[in-house]
Amino acid sequence: MYNSRRKPMEDVPMELTAIWSCSNDECKGWMRDNFVFAEVPVCPQCQSSMIKDEKMLAAVTNTSPNQNKK
Repeated sequence: MYNSRRKPMEDVPMELTAIWSCSNDECKGWMRDNFVFAEVPVCPQCQSSMIKDEKMLAAVTNTSPNQNKK
């Protein structure tokens, strides 16, 4: 039988996060700074250059050993 009760959603902590945004106005591509693999990344969607920016996002930690070391 289907249980219609769901667990309440947890409040996800938000933080001002460094990101890279696509410089192409027609593209909505962006990525978190701590998930890029290049000093200055290229947009994976349209291959345009990217611009450093900030955005309020859910807090996420990148534990990958391959992340860009700055």
